[in-house]
Amino acid sequence: MLDPAIEEIISRALKEDVGLRDVTTEAVVERGRKAMGRIEQREPGMVYGYEVAAAVFSRLDPASAWRSVEPEGSWRKDVPAVVAEVAGDARALLTAERVALNFLQRLSGIATVTAGCVYALRDTGVQVLDTRKTTPGLRLLEKRAVAAGGGHNHRQGLYDAILVKDNHIRLAGGVGEATRRALGARPGGLPVEVECRTLEDVEEGLAAGAERLLLDNMTTQELRRAVELNRGRASLEASGGITPGAVREVAATGVQFISLGALTHSAPALDLSMKLEAV
Repeated sequence: MLDPAIEEIISRALKEDVGLRDVTTEAVVERGRKAMGRIEQREPGMVYGYEVAAAVFSRLDPASAWRSVEPEGSWRKDVPAVVAEVAGDARALLTAERVALNFLQRLSGIATVTAGCVYALRDTGVQVLDTRKTTPGLRLLEKRAVAAGGGHNHRQGLYDAILVKDNHIRLAGGVGEATRRALGARPGGLPVEVECRTLEDVEEGLAAGAERLLLDNMTTQELRRAVELNRGRASLEASGGITPGAVREVAATGVQFISLGALTHSAPALDLSMKLEAV
């Protein structure tokens, strides 16, 4: 059984693409025809999203049969390669094809970028984190793709952790005051993280008792200095404009976490296609 939230995502996607009917397929393919679809990975990377793709086909043909040819979540460099097959009603497979592939390509792209970052940091102990910079309505799936690639989900939304950002700080009157307010009012002992844009912010946040600092858009030299000022008192996360190619350099500064909005807002779709054959 899929998460009801994912079922709703699939419903919206099919409604958007199919509308009332697939006029091309109905015009060209006779009723009752059976077919086999082979999904091919056409570039190196990590495929993720089998469950949701299979569910799309099943929604239009409950009798459809999905088979994984290659394991999900493993890095594949020898391409092209058939990674999955789906058999069923030909009309249903054709109508579901684009939505299923859109999910699979998008989620595979995110998993691929994440896995690349995790590999780059493989011997550092630094964790790769995602952000809330996700496609509206797809956060649950996109964050699962990050996890599949070996990354860690920072927070799901505004409800499961306190992250004091620059606008909060501006309205509160400074890093110190915003930190004290957050620590004093947090519900149920939620974790508190405070954004720091300068080394002065770091000192102010630490003095106010911050448990975790988000070092935003700092140079590597500033990050090293922040690590020195911290002296192990708070957890440190580097963030802000960090690209996958820069994670190794950032990790060398001594931070424990690196968050990248690029994992979800800029990951290119992995090139996948499906070929149908009558059976």
